[in-house]
Amino acid sequence: MISLLLASIMMVGLLAACGSNSSGNGGAAPNGDGKKAEQVTVEFWTISLQPTFNDYFHNLIAEYEAQNPNVKIDWKDYPYDAVLNKLMTNIAGGEAPDVVNLNTELANQMGTKDALVDFNQELTPEQKAAYFPGIYSSTEMDGKAFALPWYTALPVLFLNKDLVEKAGLDPNNPPATKEELNEWGRQIKEKTGSYGYIFTMEARTLLEENLPFLTEDYKKAAFNTPEVEEYVKENLQLLQDGVIPKDIINYDKQVQYFASEQVAMSLSSSPFINKIKTAAPDVYEKMVAVPSPVGKAGIRYSNTMNIVVPVATSHKKEAVDFAVFVTNAANQLEFSKVANTLPSTVESAKDPFFSENDGSVEGVAKTVSAVSLDKAEDFYLGIESANDVNHAVTKALENIYLNGADVKKTLADAEKEVNGILGN
Repeated sequence: MISLLLASIMMVGLLAACGSNSSGNGGAAPNGDGKKAEQVTVEFWTISLQPTFNDYFHNLIAEYEAQNPNVKIDWKDYPYDAVLNKLMTNIAGGEAPDVVNLNTELANQMGTKDALVDFNQELTPEQKAAYFPGIYSSTEMDGKAFALPWYTALPVLFLNKDLVEKAGLDPNNPPATKEELNEWGRQIKEKTGSYGYIFTMEARTLLEENLPFLTEDYKKAAFNTPEVEEYVKENLQLLQDGVIPKDIINYDKQVQYFASEQVAMSLSSSPFINKIKTAAPDVYEKMVAVPSPVGKAGIRYSNTMNIVVPVATSHKKEAVDFAVFVTNAANQLEFSKVANTLPSTVESAKDPFFSENDGSVEGVAKTVSAVSLDKAEDFYLGIESANDVNHAVTKALENIYLNGADVKKTLADAEKEVNGILGN
């Protein structure tokens, strides 16, 4: 399904001039000269935020419409897969929405197909400086910025205090590096029988270990190396020894493992807490949040949701203005307070909300992740066709880890696939 959607993106450049019928003209409101300004409707799409955050968005929209009486915001919310289908369908039909919530991977993918407005052309230097540079630049390529960063998340290591202590380990002195995490995992497996930690099989794990991924110009694959092969084999040994479970690709499966105390540690983000609290209140009471261990690169990658404006919008000025409004420091701070997310804006992160906590696992998770915002980067920084590249490498790693595929051959095949994606 994704491949079909991304093929549709290729049509966007041709369709951009067609305009959008999604934002109709209605009445008019007077502008500063006493003349009537065009009354426009800006169609705003988000991903899986209704009904949980209805109050926040209704207030946000009411405030914006009060400040801009000639603009009506039509807010629609879709599940992740549905929004991709509908976005491509609407663009192909000349009815693109005006402002859309996308993750960095898809924003980069669409941006490199000339489907999105370049915010570097629309924002002042002061407006751009409002965002953390490492996060803002995640959709910046060839001098163009395809998105405004919105809410984000950084990884946190969640511990089951009982299992950790049963293994003879001190949760007050948690593992700080990947090597230490592996040592803890082995001891937990030996002493308790539970898995040590949940392991992600995504492509970004290579970058976290300072291993080659793409060439410096992002134009060719660079991961088919002896160093990557050695790293993969080390993880295969951890899987074989039962330090990490195999079948944890699905997020719900990760929740299930932690909630049933089959695993002692999980690298995740703040929303994981609510999942455990709902699924297993007794295990929630044993949860401890600590800073995530870092690999050899010493980097913590952010997982950011963005706001984009399709080039096919009929109301670019109003759409860009609303995108800036949604992602400004004040509104990001308020959203963080209700959604337990991290902001991508510098001023928001200075608020005491992010440095003070009540000692709860939610409070600690918030503070230990917020302190890393100024060092945060997004994995998809500068990568063209990011969705396709990530999928190809992640698929290869999963095939090795889960299906026992030959390491050398699988890395070589993935290298060819990625080079083909990048036009080589």
